[in-house]
Amino acid sequence: MARLVACRLAGNLMRRPPTTGRRHSHVRRRGSHRTGPNAHRPPVTTAEERLEVPSSTLRPQRPTVTSATELAGEIGLRHGVLVDGALVDATDDVGVTGIELRAQSILAGDLFAALPGARSHGAAFAGEALERGAVAVVTDDEGVALMIGSGVPDGTAVLVHPQPRSILGTLSAAVHDRPSAKMTVIGITGTSGKTTTSYLVEAALRAAGRTPGLIGTIETRIGTEPVPSALTTPEAPNLHAMFAAMYEQGVDTVVMEVSSHALSLGRVDGTTFAVGAFTNLSQDHLDFHLTFEDYFAAKARLFAEDSPVRADRAVVCVDDRWGRRMAEIAAAGGRAAPLTVATTTEGTASWSVTSWSSGPDGTQQFEVAARDTVLSASLRMPGRYNVANAVVAAAVCAEVGVDPAVALAAMAEVDVPGRMQRVERGQNFLAVVDYAHKPAALEAVLATLRAQTDGRIAVVVGAGGDRDAEKRPLMGEAAARAADLVVITDDNPRSEDPAAIRAAVRRGADAVGGSAEVREISPRDEAIHAVVQWAKDGDVVLIAGKGHEVGQDVGGIKYPFDDRRVLADALDRQKGSM
Repeated sequence: MARLVACRLAGNLMRRPPTTGRRHSHVRRRGSHRTGPNAHRPPVTTAEERLEVPSSTLRPQRPTVTSATELAGEIGLRHGVLVDGALVDATDDVGVTGIELRAQSILAGDLFAALPGARSHGAAFAGEALERGAVAVVTDDEGVALMIGSGVPDGTAVLVHPQPRSILGTLSAAVHDRPSAKMTVIGITGTSGKTTTSYLVEAALRAAGRTPGLIGTIETRIGTEPVPSALTTPEAPNLHAMFAAMYEQGVDTVVMEVSSHALSLGRVDGTTFAVGAFTNLSQDHLDFHLTFEDYFAAKARLFAEDSPVRADRAVVCVDDRWGRRMAEIAAAGGRAAPLTVATTTEGTASWSVTSWSSGPDGTQQFEVAARDTVLSASLRMPGRYNVANAVVAAAVCAEVGVDPAVALAAMAEVDVPGRMQRVERGQNFLAVVDYAHKPAALEAVLATLRAQTDGRIAVVVGAGGDRDAEKRPLMGEAAARAADLVVITDDNPRSEDPAAIRAAVRRGADAVGGSAEVREISPRDEAIHAVVQWAKDGDVVLIAGKGHEVGQDVGGIKYPFDDRRVLADALDRQKGSM
């Protein structure tokens, strides 16, 4: 696609001083005259003016200006303009500098994506988007009718597709000149381990002299600049804007978490993945995917032969049957065979763990047989499954040209926020905060802690509201099977009754019928203080479920709450009372 840099395009734009609510600026070819349906409409806001608008750190500061006509031709959209209550073919052009789903987030020069939704159609907000500076709207026929019926002004440029959601990722990539193809993008998927593996890969890339970017659950980092994350994988317009901002700021390699929701909903469409990595699969998000096979199929989009987002190369942990199936999918279609990783004795793999040990403080030492080399490595983080995450991360780094020895050495000192994160205040027992909010993840955390201690284990556990209700008793069951003390409390109840959620978790714990003591304590801070008071020399305290989160959602209001800080306070109080 032909591209026009902003300074060049600005010379072809007629200008008018902006009024309240910047509107459209028209792209004109050199020497052209204003004719056709748009001739009566005075253009506003030049490219120079658009680029003076302070932009978010999630946007490129010097965006490419792209012709709407060329976007329409490339993606297969109808390019029209509203005139006298009808959509007619456009004869003038507009320059697009960004794309946005939310009218309230529009910056001048953006293309507003007005998509049909479950409760309303985005086209109902087209007027607001235009007032904020949108230069065009992409929508479907229903959206066009809504815009006409709501009095959207004549001269509004519209791009039309029968299913605009299906082309949103590809369109967003085109708007930003396909930045992911200019960098090395690594996508990591799986039920658990995505965040930890991403942090490990990022640390290794930085140690190897790369300039990495990070996109994930805890935060997004553009170079070294942190940006809070709302979604594990952002919506396509935001994702490609991030890619463009990263590329503009010198990032050469991006490591990102890729959720099953993102793969199913097309959020990563238009992304060029150099490497895809799979960690594991266990029960989660069945309120969205309905069946385990659907959930697996969503993850497989990163590896499947017929997928538009299939990664060029793959790294797959084959410790479970889902990983072995994923390796078969990744190997299909004549692509390079995936690198496989195993930390158990089942099956064979390209990379395997040959020895492992742990210390009383949770640190781990292990050896990895990688191709014809045996590498020694260590981790600060407790958890045998974190060894699997580290080996997957090292294999990913090898696939993008980083020496595995350099990669593993860099991982030795990594702490991941809220992932088996130790809280140390001089106490004589291990205190850990972990994000484990799924049954299999909780089982894995407790199993690894049990293997690393001769003492007792206490766990604080709950379940989130407005999420998969089937896993609530399973969380209680997992806790009661492995811990000596189970304290059931509130996680993020959201709009649900916290007591009802706790009761569901308790049913699972009580059904085990084992030796574990089960208590129910609310609010959450009191539950954390209770397990700290219970702990003695050599014991382990696990605060599970919220990990890195710094708020608790109760009744739709997010209150400040950080498990790590509350745990540290409880430890300080215990020490002060001794």
